[in-house]
Amino acid sequence: MNAPERLDPLTTAEAWKNAGREVALATVVETWGSAPRQAGSHLVIDGDGNFEGSVSGGCVEGAVITEAMDVIASGKAKMLEFGVADETAWRVGLSCGGRIKVFVERLG
Repeated sequence: MNAPERLDPLTTAEAWKNAGREVALATVVETWGSAPRQAGSHLVIDGDGNFEGSVSGGCVEGAVITEAMDVIASGKAKMLEFGVADETAWRVGLSCGGRIKVFVERLG
């Protein structure tokens, strides 16, 4: 049996919006050093906390999903940064020396 095919997060975002869901899109806009995902990677999140795609992995994605829920509620976009210079680096899973910047916006 083959593994299920992963959908493009942008396709998922469009489908969720068309179904009437509230949706936020997180996009990796910059990376430095060792980062698990490249710039342009997407994570789509709906108002119920469902998600598709990836912007990093581990605890970073949990933090991005939490922030996306706030963005959906407020309508105000956020720029998030995660990296080893942060005292939270070990908790969010970027102990490998990388940093990432993620833009989170609600889709209208």
